[in-house]
Amino acid sequence: MLFSTLLGHDHLISHLTKTADSGRIPHAQLFVGPEGCGTLAVAIAYAQYILCQNQGSENNTGNSACNLKFETLSHPDLHFIFPTVTTEEIKSKPKSSDFTSEWRQFVTQNPYGGLFDWYQVLGVQNKQGEIRVTDAQEIVKSLSLKAYEGGYKITIIWMADKMNIESSNKLLKLLEEPGDKTVFILISDQEEAIIQTIRSRCQVLNFTALPEKIITDALVSRENIEPRSAKKLAHQAQGDYNKALKLLQENNEEDLFEKWFVDWVRAAFRAKGNAAAIQDLLSWSEQIAGLGREAQKKYLNYCIELFRQALLLNYQTTSLVYVEPKIENFKLENFAPFVNHSNIEAIFMALSDAIYHIERNGNAKLILTDLSIKLTRLIHSKG
Repeated sequence: MLFSTLLGHDHLISHLTKTADSGRIPHAQLFVGPEGCGTLAVAIAYAQYILCQNQGSENNTGNSACNLKFETLSHPDLHFIFPTVTTEEIKSKPKSSDFTSEWRQFVTQNPYGGLFDWYQVLGVQNKQGEIRVTDAQEIVKSLSLKAYEGGYKITIIWMADKMNIESSNKLLKLLEEPGDKTVFILISDQEEAIIQTIRSRCQVLNFTALPEKIITDALVSRENIEPRSAKKLAHQAQGDYNKALKLLQENNEEDLFEKWFVDWVRAAFRAKGNAAAIQDLLSWSEQIAGLGREAQKKYLNYCIELFRQALLLNYQTTSLVYVEPKIENFKLENFAPFVNHSNIEAIFMALSDAIYHIERNGNAKLILTDLSIKLTRLIHSKG
């Protein structure tokens, strides 16, 4: 992956190449950054720079055969670990190597893709992805072999926060006693979800969301978007290039999320003192409960963000408001007064608690019905 194809993070890329040039490569690094900022893309480019002994800004000046392997992510000294689930083909003990072809296609098509996009490739419904001890055992096997080209062996662990306790403990032993010329690059958008003993053994690099101008320029040059439209999309994407690409699609998921949100808050408004409207809330709970757990969590996080946007508008910080609802007769400025200091914290806690219980395989219909009843009370709180 050429450095010229990466978006932003010039100072971090410069730091990484300098460590490689000087031969002072940390054996364990943790790349932490929000979804869509490019942590995976940078990790792959960095691995290519090291393994192919490249020099300079284009990242293709070293071993030509090696660089060619990176075009298909098939270099034998580069290993990937990522969350997986059981499928019709892999019915037990799934591991990353079972999904190598799907992973390569996923990353090649969009290296800025997020966890939910990967789960869609796997066909996840009510299952939740996980990195299991079988993956850690695969790492041990691969690292016990001699490097194919006699140099470094690099393992990229994408979404390292999805490691279960067994795999975490297994990896910890590898980090405590690393082999010669062995490099681990862990990637996560939830650093605190990784056990402290692993984090303490990694050099942490913090990535930030992409600047609006960088996303705008990328949309213009790569997607042939008119500059004004590109700027609007970049503002809505909030530093997430993957989200910007999704916003280009006519029927992107956020249109559906928006409809569910509006239906939900309208039913909550009607439900106070109106027993008949309770049925609308129950229907909403059944509809969302019918989604897979990952989709439920993604939707509830969307609701949190929309409530935050309404609060910002209520307090007249319009420069930070980027949501433009498309639902007929629903205006954010009319909804905003109902989201204020007296209820926003409780609304946020109710949504966060719902996500927490869904993650732990609670009954989604009961969780969402309880959430709806709470919203009915909170949305009528006086500011």
